[in-house]
Amino acid sequence: MNMKYAVLIMLLCFSALGVLKAQENASPDSTISAVPNSNRAQNEVDNRIYSLAMRYNDVSVAKIKLYELMERNPRNLSYAETLASLYFEMEQYGSAALVSLDILERNDKSLTGLEVAAFSLEQLGALERALPHFESLHLLSGDLFSLYKTGYLQYTLKKYEEALNSVNMLIKDNKSTEQKLNFPTGENNMQEVSMAAAAQNLKGLIYKDQGSTEEARAAFEEALVLSPEFQLAKENLGELQ
Repeated sequence: MNMKYAVLIMLLCFSALGVLKAQENASPDSTISAVPNSNRAQNEVDNRIYSLAMRYNDVSVAKIKLYELMERNPRNLSYAETLASLYFEMEQYGSAALVSLDILERNDKSLTGLEVAAFSLEQLGALERALPHFESLHLLSGDLFSLYKTGYLQYTLKKYEEALNSVNMLIKDNKSTEQKLNFPTGENNMQEVSMAAAAQNLKGLIYKDQGSTEEARAAFEEALVLSPEFQLAKENLGELQ
């Protein structure tokens, strides 16, 4: 199976989970900064309307209320974070990217802003611009999937030394043997493997691209030691023989 196709499907699954988490953390009700009494009452009304609109799947009304809340509360970035997540869920990646980049101009440590910017820019094919956001996301959160994504984009962009460094960091992290990734194995079928096995498989692809066949073989074999039924690693190893 094509590696890029496999990882894309895997990312869509993780992206959906990550955005749902970001939206929970950045709910319009969660952070209401000190505002004049004249605004507070209207904020409460707009928050209720937003919640109802989302409950009834009326996204257009929800977006309008978020824009009104953003205008009335310019210092409260939670509304913009929620809007960015909403655009991403709707697969409006251009809008999601623009909103999240505006967020990062004001707060470059916004995890929601970094996450939405990284995945949106990747979906738009702007890999060079997506990469630093994945790097920052890992540095700030310690999230191993962001580190895996960093390594994968570095590999795709042929930044092989950087990619190997990211992959080795991932392999050395003890949590990588505990955390899991899902890879597609066929139509509507998914296979769970350890993050460490996925990292070894990626390491093998990097070595393969560099023409280091024996190093690639060793990495694919190690991936299979960690996850013996890892179909993609089996296919990659088979291509070397």
